[in-house]
Formats: sequence, structure tokens, C-alpha cells
Amino acid sequence: MRNNNQTNRLIKWIVIAFDFIILWGILWLVVDLFPGYERWDEEKLLVFWLQCTIALLLAEIRFGTAIHLRQVGAGDILQRTTMLVATYTLFAYILLRAVHFMSKVGWRFVIIGIGLLAVLLLVRFVERWILKRLRSAGYNTRNITLIGNDVALQKLGDKLIGNPTYGYRICNRFENAEEFMNEDEKHKQKLGEELYLCVPRGERQMIEQISMLCDRRMVKFYYVPPVKESFSMQSLFIDDIEVFANYASPLEEPLNRLMKRIFDIVVSIIALTFTALLLPVVAIAIKMQSPGPLLFRQRRTGMNGKDFWCLKFRSMHVNADSDRKQATKDDPRKFPFGNFMRKTNIDELPQFWNVLRGDMSIVGPRPHMLAHTEQYSALISKYMVRHFVKPGITGWAQVTGFRGETSELWQMEGRVESDIYYIKHWSIWLDIRIVWMTAKSVFISDKNAY
Repeated sequence: MRNNNQTNRLIKWIVIAFDFIILWGILWLVVDLFPGYERWDEEKLLVFWLQCTIALLLAEIRFGTAIHLRQVGAGDILQRTTMLVATYTLFAYILLRAVHFMSKVGWRFVIIGIGLLAVLLLVRFVERWILKRLRSAGYNTRNITLIGNDVALQKLGDKLIGNPTYGYRICNRFENAEEFMNEDEKHKQKLGEELYLCVPRGERQMIEQISMLCDRRMVKFYYVPPVKESFSMQSLFIDDIEVFANYASPLEEPLNRLMKRIFDIVVSIIALTFTALLLPVVAIAIKMQSPGPLLFRQRRTGMNGKDFWCLKFRSMHVNADSDRKQATKDDPRKFPFGNFMRKTNIDELPQFWNVLRGDMSIVGPRPHMLAHTEQYSALISKYMVRHFVKPGITGWAQVTGFRGETSELWQMEGRVESDIYYIKHWSIWLDIRIVWMTAKSVFISDKNAY
């Protein structure tokens, strides 16, 4: 464990050192943008570089890299890197203005910040890829012991071992706690750096006994509740009284709703501007291949179960089944350009008008046609939960494999579970990540996009 911790600290400091090298490189490239740079003497130049370096140091203290940690995903990297650059830009601006170094430096630091963010994000994911390769090759790994045979522990083990970036290795696996205690008493086996125990809560004495054993061996102990005992309700406080709710979302907070609405409005205005430029080409292509209206309007289920008119560029020939039948892979109702629009998400662009009107959000559960709401609400008990928030142009379900036709019930159940996960774990960073993953599908075709 000590060697792993030392390696992790080394990785952290190497990444931070690269941050400073990248910043200095960007400053060297753009320093001539600052007014009167050619007349700066050595003292003024030194102050400039020192102030910028101190600003990044302060930002690193608050939002330093977490890339060396094991369970860090793309969303975490995006969030910490964005906050690091935003904090640096603010500190650098304040420091330079505080010493009357120069006036009107704001827009220049916006340019530096954008450049720094773009380069750091690229470098972060390259660094993460390198770390994944190292851990896949057996370096900087962490050994774990699993005790129990419940589905919950099986899923956790698959998650830890299935992602090479984490660098976990199973050194011991026991079916139950009694087997583990008997084997340990005989052989005092090595437990690795972490131990995960999954037994019923009623076995409290055994849980405490294994926990204390881990303390003596300097092994991190984790208790995993069995699936049948998992308590799915979330804790909330009404004043100082704790209560539990079946579904609680960060979007119940007014500030979070305001933040999401601002994000929706800004992105929608940008997207609708792009849509206006694209409109003549799309309109001509649709009219040439299929007679009928440019836009397709359909009643769909929105927030709190209320209906609204959802807009799309028409991608199918006019037909009588549009309000009850999903699109299929080789659907004869689609015309060639319509098929292309569906694969690249171009047909969804008019929905940014729905977002601007407040019927939808950029990110959220996809709105379904009324016939499907009626059908699946009778088959899936949690189906209507997805309507606690505004529907979205894209969503967590769509970027995690549940896009497209739901010909079997399990597919819709998976979509509903993904939507509920999004509702319970919303953050602005998760929205940005989903938008990015959706944007990639324009260039990397999604096999479920039809």
C-alpha cells in the first residue's frame, strides 16, 4: 500500500508540473497581446510571470488534479479541470489589477483561459489513457479481498475489475464470512489493500470482527449491503428533522433549477442560430425526397405528466402510424436524408425551440409519445418517475446504450432506470458530459441511432 501511495503522489506532482509547463507555454505564445509588452523592462516581465504562476498555484491548491485517484471518471476530470482554469483566470486577473500592473486585461485572460482549458482537457485524457495502460500492465495496482456471494458484491467486483483504469486485482474471494475467518485463522493470508464484505446487517458481530481485523492489518474496510437489504430511499432534512423520500433530486433546489435554465437558454440560442444557417439545406433536402411539411409535430408527455407539442425535422414520409409506432432500423417510412438526420441528431434541432419555450431541457429523459406513456406506465412501476423533471433533447439513457427502438420490455426498463439515475444524481457537470457524449455521435455513428 505504501508503494502505491507513493506512486500516486508522484503521478499527482508530475501532472501538476505539466500544468505549469502548459501555462507557461501558452503565456509565452500570447504575451505579446498585452498592451505595451514590447516596452516592458525585466522587472515588469518578472512580475507578470510571477503573478501568473502564483495564480495557478492558488488554483491548484483548491482544484488540484485528481487524475491519479482510482475511481475518477470523465465527468470528474471535466469538472475539476474547468474549475481549475476558471479559478486561475480569476486569480490572475485580480492579482495583476491589484498591483496596477495594467488595465483592460480581462478579455486577454479569457483567451488564455479558453486556450488553457482546451489544452489541459486534452492532456488530462491522454494522461488518463497512459495511467490506464500502466495499470493494465500490472503497475500501480491495488489488491482487494471480496467476502460474500450476493449480487451486490458481484456487481461491485465486476465494476472494479472490469475497468482497467482503476487498477484493481482480486487477491482473495470468499463465499461467506465464516469461510474467510476459518482460512485466516489457519493461514493469515494477505488481504491486499482493501476488503469488501457483503453479509446481512443482522450479522453485526461478524461485521465488527472483520472490521477490527482490517484495522490491525492496515487494510481499508468496506461494507456492502446485500441487494434485498439495500435501502433505496434518500435522507432529507425538514428543519432539523430527518425524513426519507423515495426520490430526491438536486433539481428540487431553486438555485440548481436556475443554473440549469440558464444553461438551457444559452445553449438553445447558440443551437438555434446554427439551425437557422442550416435550415435552407435541410428544407431543400426534405422537400426533394418527400412531399409534406418541413417540421413534424407530435404530442408527447412532459414534466409532471403534462402534454406538449414536440418539434422535429420530418425524417419520415407522412404516415398514419407516426403517433403509435416507433422507428425501426430498416423502417420503410424513412427517406434517405431523414435516415441521415436521425443518425446525426440533426432532426432534433427544432427541439431547441421547445427548450427555449420551457417545455423541455437540453438534458433530461427523452419524451415519449402519448401511446407509449400509457402502455409502459401500466407495465413498469417506476415509469412515471421520469416525469419529475423536464424531458430532454438528449439524456443519460441515450448516451449509455438505451437509445432507439425498445422492442423488448427490458430495454425500456433499462431506459427508465437510467433516467431515474440522472434525476437523482443531476449536476451541471453531468449535463455538460452528456452534451459532449451526444455531440460525439455526430462524428461517431451510434448503432442504435435509427
